[in-house]
Amino acid sequence: MAVETREYRAQARFQHVSPQKARLVLDLIKGRGVQEALDTAAFTKKRIAPVVHKLLTSAIDNAKYVAGEQGLDLDVDNLYVRNAIANEGPRMKRIRPAPMGRAFRYQRRLTHLIISVAERGGGRTLVTKVDEPAEEATPASKKAAGNKAGATKGTAKKAAAPKAAASKKKAAKQA
Repeated sequence: MAVETREYRAQARFQHVSPQKARLVLDLIKGRGVQEALDTAAFTKKRIAPVVHKLLTSAIDNAKYVAGEQGLDLDVDNLYVRNAIANEGPRMKRIRPAPMGRAFRYQRRLTHLIISVAERGGGRTLVTKVDEPAEEATPASKKAAGNKAGATKGTAKKAAAPKAAASKKKAAKQA
């Protein structure tokens, strides 16, 4: 049974900052929980950071509103920033006066920001499964363990055999 995760988004268009500069702030909040992302955006010293903070707040409010309208059970503490994108908007062509009556052209870049939040799946937990303990030693490893007591030049060649057997076991478990 596949549970569909809902995604709630907000966008701010035609922001007067280059997409490259906006991505610096958006990369800081991608994948984080909403509270941590809000704190990060609030204390980031970039000019676009307050806009990102306001946009993230809007995405959270959109999630609350849509969940309330559709009667969905939404845990706001379980929301995280799923996507944070800065797309390029139109460029404004401008002219800067230059010496001797000339003019230099430059472009003012605009950005379209999109932030989407989603609720973390119930299957994700903080506890991870630990691998089961190793099985009984194989006859080859017992033989190698017995040879360690009487170390000779030939033991280095024999020690390579248990490593190969162990790597075959790992490959079999993964398959």
